[in-house]
Amino acid sequence: MFWCRNFIKISTATKAKSPITTNLILTSLSHFSTANQPPVAAQPSGLGPTKADEKPRVVVLGSGWAGSRLMKGLDPMLYDIVCVSPRNHMVFTPLLASTCVGTLEFRSVAEPISRIQPSISSAPGSYFFLANCTAVNTENHEVHCETVTEGDQTLEAWKFKISYDKLVIASGAQASTFGIHGVKEHAVFLREVHHAQAIRRKLLLNLMLSDVPGISEEEKRRLLHCVVVGGGPTGVEFSGELSDFIRSDVHQRYTHVKDYIHVTLIEANDILSSFDDRLRHYAIKQLTKSGVRLVRGTVKDVRPENVILSDGSEVPYGLLVWSTGVGPSPFVNSLGLPKSPGGRIGIDEWLRVPTAQDVFSIGDCSGFLESTGKPVLPALAQVAERQGKYLADLLNKIGKEGGGHANRAKALDFGDPFEYKHLGSMATVGRFKALVDLRQSKETKGVSLAGIFSWFIWRSAYLTRVISWRNRFYVVINWLTTSVFGRDISRL
Repeated sequence: MFWCRNFIKISTATKAKSPITTNLILTSLSHFSTANQPPVAAQPSGLGPTKADEKPRVVVLGSGWAGSRLMKGLDPMLYDIVCVSPRNHMVFTPLLASTCVGTLEFRSVAEPISRIQPSISSAPGSYFFLANCTAVNTENHEVHCETVTEGDQTLEAWKFKISYDKLVIASGAQASTFGIHGVKEHAVFLREVHHAQAIRRKLLLNLMLSDVPGISEEEKRRLLHCVVVGGGPTGVEFSGELSDFIRSDVHQRYTHVKDYIHVTLIEANDILSSFDDRLRHYAIKQLTKSGVRLVRGTVKDVRPENVILSDGSEVPYGLLVWSTGVGPSPFVNSLGLPKSPGGRIGIDEWLRVPTAQDVFSIGDCSGFLESTGKPVLPALAQVAERQGKYLADLLNKIGKEGGGHANRAKALDFGDPFEYKHLGSMATVGRFKALVDLRQSKETKGVSLAGIFSWFIWRSAYLTRVISWRNRFYVVINWLTTSVFGRDISRL
């Protein structure tokens, strides 16, 4: 009778189950039923509004520099933190160009969100959702989301809603194509880890294909011609890394095609236009010396195997990297919120969206409204990081003063507004060569350095900015390994 007593215990325990548990059990058992039953109506899903005795909920859209710095600074004792993003990590973009040629491994520049804010993976009311936000309802204090799926053979996207007490839009921006035909189809951007992986695979594939017997001289030169469009810090740093890779590794390991591979940098105006003139001339000299061909022109059309410039000339390519700045994403454009000059979400001095209660915006997707009298800040990592830190301190202050829940912060004094002070700019232009410009603006005077000493400053500064000690260790080990054994040229 032992089995009978156990059956009675199980039956009694089942009766004590909550209605939710019972529904889940019935739903699971229904999969084994062969009877034809009518479809069950879809139940509303998501996170509902918080109650007065619960912690208020901060919803963060995005996991870039701004959103990650915000989540790192938020006090999990004051708020439940919910992050919605199509990636579960932050990318340390200043070192992303180094991963394209094997100087660094990809994991060295990716920091999981759960390490940046541990409460997201441990606190009962805090979550990370791998999803895109599709709409924001500011009247009902909720966001509409859709899960991220990859490929045609995956699960269908699941739609859900999240109610918020405070909403922070930090969804970033997208690469600007200026409406030029063929850019999205044929060029590779350099903003995410998967972009760097695509560049690396394409570069190594072209190197191996060019060595196959029967390839014509013209086709070999095309395959090994790397074209970079955009003379900003990202384009210049990638060109420097690529030229160093060619001289240090390709000439040793691909001797049959070493004379065919070249790099061309196309820029409509001056390269590194925000830097001191002396540093710009130094960068031009070093890039030219390392074999990078500089072309001043505007891209008119992008075709599968060549780029058409405004003067009608054609530039054949095997790899095309597009790095011409950023602009508002379709999601930002779809929001019915005020816009700043340039199409970003308009914010006031405290990073609030004035027309929507409890909504803030930081990072590349936001800009000061004209009514504030402040200029729109550049889309830089240091701007986004500083805004994230400021807003984290502000929300913590609001939470301590009892304004964390929805519509509770109207009468609170927000304190000092956000002020941005530029700390300077840095860029590497190849092996042991870098630029350091510590001026607050192009018109002011300040310290500007170039050469091997600047290169050490560049590496030291970025190493200290890497978020975790784990990734700092990875970066140092990768640098040492590359200097001793050369770059990894495996095509994985």
